[in-house]
Amino acid sequence: MWKKPTFIIDTDKVVQNIDLMLRKADENNTILRPHFKTHQSAKIGKLFRERGISNIAVSSVSMARFFASDGWKDITIAFPLNLCEIDEMNELGSTITLNLLVESTYSIKFLADHIAFHAGIFIKIDTGYHRTGIDAKNLKDMEAILLLIESSEHLHFKGFLVHAGHTYQARSTNEVRDIGTSSIAQLQTLKSMFADDYPQLITSFGDTPSCSIMEDLSGIDELRPGNFVYYDVMQMHIGSCNADQIAVAVACPVVAIHKDRNEMVVYGGAVHLSKEYLPNEDGSKNYGLMVRLHDNGWSEPIQGANVSSLSQEHGIVRIPDSHINKFKPGDVIGILPVHSCLTANLLKEDMYFL
Repeated sequence: MWKKPTFIIDTDKVVQNIDLMLRKADENNTILRPHFKTHQSAKIGKLFRERGISNIAVSSVSMARFFASDGWKDITIAFPLNLCEIDEMNELGSTITLNLLVESTYSIKFLADHIAFHAGIFIKIDTGYHRTGIDAKNLKDMEAILLLIESSEHLHFKGFLVHAGHTYQARSTNEVRDIGTSSIAQLQTLKSMFADDYPQLITSFGDTPSCSIMEDLSGIDELRPGNFVYYDVMQMHIGSCNADQIAVAVACPVVAIHKDRNEMVVYGGAVHLSKEYLPNEDGSKNYGLMVRLHDNGWSEPIQGANVSSLSQEHGIVRIPDSHINKFKPGDVIGILPVHSCLTANLLKEDMYFL
């Protein structure tokens, strides 16, 4: 059925993952604004829309344009403002509600001088990830940005936004909870400080490990997880999901078998799976777990079988003695990706929906 690396999507699992996160948002009296960068698919977007989702987040202007063309009318670009795309933002903002993310007075000044639509502005807050954002204790810079927003007729302060991406380096679910709890507490502190002057401000929080593992997400106005729609081996490793919740696999044809090395070579390399990996207990690298494909999905991961190395088009699958004689060139196996966001992006032209 699959002649080349193909991104297989189990729609039933996708729906289950969406419904589970929606229930969690409802239980915590918060709004779910899913981040669509993981799936980048109009068909998956439709599944969200059918469940009442109307507000989404994306990570680029081009992604915002794609989903706007599919009818989405309220989009947050959850990525620091790219001043080079102001013309594209002005064009898009004239047709939809568009929210932008800033972390400096320079960006706000630029927007005030060049923006041609009414934009919602989130201030990006750093609660410990240290990738982007203003330190949660740096009230001086926040207040300077707010003064500039107030002076512009086209800018409207929406609130504070956090991506607690340091949960991806956590080594236990308790550590994820600690990071999430700390990040939420910092957001709540900011809201209490600024709520009198900005009673409509919202707190927007989102990373899949926190949103999946934590039960208590109360006090947050908006959740923005993205990877939960598919999950992946990394999320399973962190503790965000179990293997049954991983909703995607990459079909890879077997092209060679080397029984003396307990290895299979598959058509499926770095340009299909990415080079994200997890360390095995023996120190070797794991670029994805092997499964058997069947008409309605795939098996549990085969114990001891994983992609051990990648080149551009080739993948080397390490496989135990008990299974290597069960395969031959021409068979097609499945690989559960380490990072489904990257794999979905690499294979967005080669998708198959179950």
